[in-house]
Amino acid sequence: MATPTNLPIASVAGDVLTAAYVNGLRGAFRVLQVVQGTYSTATSSSTTTYVTTGLTATITPSATTNKILCIVQQSGVGKDNGTYAHLRLYRGASSIIEFESSAGYTGTTTSNYIGTVGTVYLDSPATVAATTYTTYFKSGAGVASATVQNNGATSTIILMEISA
Repeated sequence: MATPTNLPIASVAGDVLTAAYVNGLRGAFRVLQVVQGTYSTATSSSTTTYVTTGLTATITPSATTNKILCIVQQSGVGKDNGTYAHLRLYRGASSIIEFESSAGYTGTTTSNYIGTVGTVYLDSPATVAATTYTTYFKSGAGVASATVQNNGATSTIILMEISA
């Protein structure tokens, strides 16, 4: 279970707000910065090894205790004959979450393009170095291709640094 941030006790009508009280409220769970990345080049792969979708964004946290809220909308997701798409979010070279494991699966050899697949993930990178988040995908069966950004659909990743 997450450890909550201790906020000052509630105030009531007529209280005088001291500087310490206001400063205690100011830093808790504040959004410190927002970074957005987009990508709209159609990308296909028939390999069963994860490859980049092209969607990426970099953020530099201001404290090692801060969190990064990742919001991903991977658009134009689909598959061709007899396969399906797996999607993962990476921090640097490390996979941090698989957010789809059978996109477009129909159990048949028909093509199926399902549109947008997304995730929201709260990460704890524990660094103040520039940190890159990228989505990767692969074909589930390797006999046909999985696709992202089909027909130039725009995928989006938003990174928000949240003070701890």
